[in-house]
Amino acid sequence: MPHDHHDHSPIEIDEGMPEEAQVLSEALRELLIEKGLFTADDVTKQVAAMSKRTPGNGAAIVARAWTDPDYKSRLLSNGPSAAKEMGFDIGAAQLLVVENTPDVHNVIVCTLCSCYPVLLLGPSPEWYKSKNYRKRTVNEPRAVLKEFGTELPDSMEVRVHDSTADMRYMVLPERPQGTEDWTEEKLAELVNVDALIGVSTANSPV
Repeated sequence: MPHDHHDHSPIEIDEGMPEEAQVLSEALRELLIEKGLFTADDVTKQVAAMSKRTPGNGAAIVARAWTDPDYKSRLLSNGPSAAKEMGFDIGAAQLLVVENTPDVHNVIVCTLCSCYPVLLLGPSPEWYKSKNYRKRTVNEPRAVLKEFGTELPDSMEVRVHDSTADMRYMVLPERPQGTEDWTEEKLAELVNVDALIGVSTANSPV
């Protein structure tokens, strides 16, 4: 299912030394294995667990909320509990799901680092972690959204939510028109990580 984020982000990414970081990461991993703090098998299991953390998880939750009003109410009032209903245990962190409406558009940022519900949205996009996104989304959210192709009417309120280590956010996008008879599986295909963060809307049906 197409849950990938933008391959070519409009947000300039101007930091980081990925090659050096990768070398340091691999050296640290080997040292910790050598010291007996964990094993290579532990690493393999963790990588396997991480591979199950994809935007498809959040998309499945959105599709359920679109088709089940009672579930939607539970999701908006208690995100962790509703996510657990779908088989996703986010642990100790709080999850607040914010709903896009015809009058309000929500967008998520983490101004301090890159706090983010990885289990439901998959690994955070590079642009989400960039200083440019973190600063500009707070100061000029409409301009940032426009660069992602999301142009909103002046009458629509834009709400920016700042994630923290204890509080994570996920956007519940508006359901596209023309999908009234669609199954949850088909609806989930309209939702990608950009929509779950709020820099875009759910894809319109083809």
